[in-house]
Amino acid sequence: MSGMNRNTGLSFHLETAAAWLLAFLWMLPLIYAFWSAFHPPEYATKFDLFAPLSLENFRVAWDQAPFARYFLNTFMLVTVILIAQFILCTLAAYSFARFDFPGKSIAFALVLLQLMIMPEVLIVENYVTMSKLNLVDTITGVGLPYMASAFGIFLLRQTFKTIPKELEDAARVEGCSTLQTLWKVYVPLARSTYVAYGLVSVSYHWNNFLWPLVITNSVNTRPLTVGLAIFGAPESGVDWSVITAGTLLAVAPLLVAFLLFQRQFVQSFMHAGIK
Repeated sequence: MSGMNRNTGLSFHLETAAAWLLAFLWMLPLIYAFWSAFHPPEYATKFDLFAPLSLENFRVAWDQAPFARYFLNTFMLVTVILIAQFILCTLAAYSFARFDFPGKSIAFALVLLQLMIMPEVLIVENYVTMSKLNLVDTITGVGLPYMASAFGIFLLRQTFKTIPKELEDAARVEGCSTLQTLWKVYVPLARSTYVAYGLVSVSYHWNNFLWPLVITNSVNTRPLTVGLAIFGAPESGVDWSVITAGTLLAVAPLLVAFLLFQRQFVQSFMHAGIK
């Protein structure tokens, strides 16, 4: 028995050490970005504990690129997409969870099929569609292909199906309409799912690069990812300290939000069943 306990303890310690090693390797680029951004350029590739700290790289990066405009564009983009996804996915998920209509199984199968199609496959067709709608180089054009999310519909449908039907019947007895029942019964009980899905959506679209690169042409519509790529292009001159400072400016909102609300993030994912 003692031998088994020793083996179990050794296995636990090995797994813990491996987890810490993987975490360190995963964080290594971010650690380097912090080091380079907060030190003068001559220390970007030289580790010196006594190197002077400096915020000059952030000032230079902020002056060299319109980061304020990029932040505004990105904030508007993720906000518009998230609001549209919440509305459309909620209505579609409620229909699939509680209503019977002809072709329901086929329609839901088509929704699931979309989960297997990478958005990059549809870039050319989406660009042609946005061009016909005269939405090229607009915030709406960047966000429109993502406003109906198959993942969001599936996730909310599964959550709505776990809500007891008796609660809906009780709401109907109280005189609630279909939309009132959805708003007062289903949405509050799926709060953790909305939070978890919102985090996934915001982080994905905050970091999305390829489609915004294709569809935007001007500073007025470029999000942070595209602006940062142009800012760090070789023809602009390579200064790793300034580039890493710009990178930290781009990831700072998500990083700060995670550090402040990491417990709420983890609880939301656990309750929503996202693994």
